[in-house]
Amino acid sequence: VERKTFETYVQAYYFAQVVALANQRLEQMSGGRFRLIHRREALDLRSRSGLELDVFDYYTGKQRPASTLSGGETFMASLSLALGMSDVMQSSAGGFDIDTLFVDEGFGSLDADALDQAVAILEDLGTGSRLIAIISHVASLRERIPNQILLQSGPGGSILSIMPSV
Repeated sequence: VERKTFETYVQAYYFAQVVALANQRLEQMSGGRFRLIHRREALDLRSRSGLELDVFDYYTGKQRPASTLSGGETFMASLSLALGMSDVMQSSAGGFDIDTLFVDEGFGSLDADALDQAVAILEDLGTGSRLIAIISHVASLRERIPNQILLQSGPGGSILSIMPSV
């Protein structure tokens, strides 16, 4: 029988909630291909039992370590986990809302379909009073983002431009 510290037990409890909520978004972003699985057992002595992730790939029908995901797949999983954590924090905070979310890079690793799915989820989150800020160099995002702050480096320093929605 494996023993867990109280700290690991509590972390695993909340981690399971984060993964469950993350899966709702990951399945949408990946077109139904991936589902995260909260692995309860450690693979080796370096791992922390109860805090491991696998991924089930519906294309292959196999479960594998999340570390085997490609760059774009890893970005989708990471974004889904961040959003799941935000959901768990909001529900645990007694009505406290997280009104701003910053997403930094990673969009360049996505193919066109995955980019569309990720942006659609962020657009849904940005309805109402929430502010979703995307920090990216991906040119195709410029057409999709209505309000932009552009930062351009130059020989005399950086130039900040505010691009309002049309």
